[in-house]
Amino acid sequence: MQRREITTMLCRSARSTSLRNYASLAFATVHPSEISGEHPAEVKNLVRSKWSGSSISDKLVDPLNGQKFIKVPSTPQSEVQPFIDSLKSCPKTGLHNPLKNPERYLLYGDVSAKVAHALKQPKLADFFAKLIQRVSPKSYAQAEGEVTVTQKFFENFSGDQVRFLARSFVVPGNHLGQQSIGMRWPYGPVAIITPFNFPLEIPALQLMGALYMGNKPLLKVDSKVSIVMEQMLRLLHDCGMPLEDVDFLNSDGPTMNHVLVEAGPSMTLFTGSSRVAEKLAGDLKGRVKLEDAGFDWKILGPDVDEVDYVSWVCDQDAYACSGQKCSAQSILFMHENWVKAGLVDKLKNLAKRRKLGDLTVGPVLTVSTKCILDHVRSLLKIPGSEVVFGGKPLSNHSIPEVYGAVEPTAVYVPLKEILKRENFNLVTTEIFGPFQILTEFKAEEVPLVLEACEKMHAHLTAAVVSNDVHFLQTVLGNTVNGTTYAGIRARTTGAPQNHWFGPCGDPRGAGIGTPEAIKLVWSAHREIIQDVGPVPSGWKTPPCT
Repeated sequence: MQRREITTMLCRSARSTSLRNYASLAFATVHPSEISGEHPAEVKNLVRSKWSGSSISDKLVDPLNGQKFIKVPSTPQSEVQPFIDSLKSCPKTGLHNPLKNPERYLLYGDVSAKVAHALKQPKLADFFAKLIQRVSPKSYAQAEGEVTVTQKFFENFSGDQVRFLARSFVVPGNHLGQQSIGMRWPYGPVAIITPFNFPLEIPALQLMGALYMGNKPLLKVDSKVSIVMEQMLRLLHDCGMPLEDVDFLNSDGPTMNHVLVEAGPSMTLFTGSSRVAEKLAGDLKGRVKLEDAGFDWKILGPDVDEVDYVSWVCDQDAYACSGQKCSAQSILFMHENWVKAGLVDKLKNLAKRRKLGDLTVGPVLTVSTKCILDHVRSLLKIPGSEVVFGGKPLSNHSIPEVYGAVEPTAVYVPLKEILKRENFNLVTTEIFGPFQILTEFKAEEVPLVLEACEKMHAHLTAAVVSNDVHFLQTVLGNTVNGTTYAGIRARTTGAPQNHWFGPCGDPRGAGIGTPEAIKLVWSAHREIIQDVGPVPSGWKTPPCT
C-alpha cells in the first residue's frame, strides 16, 4: 500500500477534521496527519518539571509503510539519575493524603473536569483517535472508543469525586475519647508501566488513579506508542496539573528495570506480558500490582439464541484491533448445538469482511507473521486439528517484516486433545494477534471444559454465553476470571469506565476504571486509633501484669 493511500485511509473518519483545526489545540506539539518519514515527530522525556530529550534516540518504524516517522528517546542508564532522584524525593506519605495537603483532592477534581470537557470536543477527540491510529493501527471506531472511555473516566472523577475516593470510616472505641479511624493512604513514590495496545486509555486511567490518591508516579509507556501519552500529559498540564507531579521516561526495558531497582518505588503497576510481570515481581520483592496477559475463554452454552448477534460478538472479541487486546477471545468452546446452528460458517463470513483498507485488520506489533504461521503449523500436528479459516499472510501491503500481517485465523482442535499434557501448553499459548482456537463440546463434556479453564494460568476476562441459569451457575461457580460477562450478550472484550477490569485469583492482581480499582491499586489501608481521653478520675497505677 502506497503512503498516499495510507494517509487517505487514516484521515477518513466520521468527523473529518482539517489540519487548521488542530492548530487551535494549544498544548499539541504534533499533528497526526503530518507525521511521516519526511516530517518525523519527536517525543520528549519529562523529569522535575522539564521536558528534554536524551543523547540516544530511536526512530520508530511506521507500522503501515516502514518509514521512520517518530523520534523517541532511548534514555541510557547513564542519564536516568534525575528520574531516580525525583522518585526518591517523594515521601512515603505522598504528595497529599487525608491529613496533608487535602486541597489537592479538589485540584484533581478540577483538572479532571477540564480534561473531560476538552475531550468531549469533537476536534480534540478526533486528534487523539487519529494519533492512536498512527502508532497502533486499528479502525477509527476502535480508536475513537478508546478516547470516549477515557473522556468518561475523567467525567466520572470530576468535582468532589476525587476526595470521595479517600473516604474514611470510624469505629467507636472502648472508652470516651477513643475511636479507630480507617483511612486510604498513598504509597508515595510509584511507577506505572503500560503496553502498546491501548496507548491512551490504560496509561491515562492508571496515571490518574495514582495521582488522585496522592502518589507521585514515574510513567513508562511502550515507546512505540508513547507519543500519545506525551500529548495527554501536555493536555493535563494545560488543564492545571502541576508539572512536577509526574515524570515520564522513554527507555528500553533493562534501563527502566534499573531505575526501579535503584529508586525502589513503594509500588509499581505493570500491565503487559506474564513473563515480564513475574520478573518485576521478583526484582521488586513483590511490591507490584499486575494486570498481565490472559488466554481468555468464551463458552457457548446449550441454549442457542440470537445466532447472528452472538456470531458478530465472537468476531469482534477475537479480531477487533487485530486481536491485540489483553481481553481478546483466545479460545471458543462451542456447545454442539451452536455448531449445528451454523455458527462456524457465520464466523468465517464475518472474518472475511475485515480488510487492511479500513484497519479492521492490521499490523500485529508484537508477533511476526512467521511466528503466527509457525504456531498454526505446530497446532496442525495435533490429531483432528484443522484451519477453519485464515492461516495466510495478508497480501498487497507495505507492513514491515518486523510486524505481523495475517488474515483473521481460527484453528479447530478437539477438546480431548487440548487436555492432553503434551498439547495443553501449546494450545493455550497466547498469540497477541488475530488468532483464536475453536473447539466443540457435548452436554456430558462440560466437566472437561471446566477442567480446561482450571488448568489455564491467567484469569483475566471470560464470557459464558447462555441464559440457562443452571448452566451459568455451574460455569461461574467453577471459574475465577476477574472480568466475566454472563448471558446471551456476553463478550470477553470491553473495559469501559463503568465496571472493574482486571484479573482474579492472584493477590497481586490490579484493576482499572472504577473507584474500587483505584483504591485497591493506588492506596493502602491505614488505621489511626485516636485516644485523647480523658483519663478516668481517680485513676491509679495498676499492678504489674
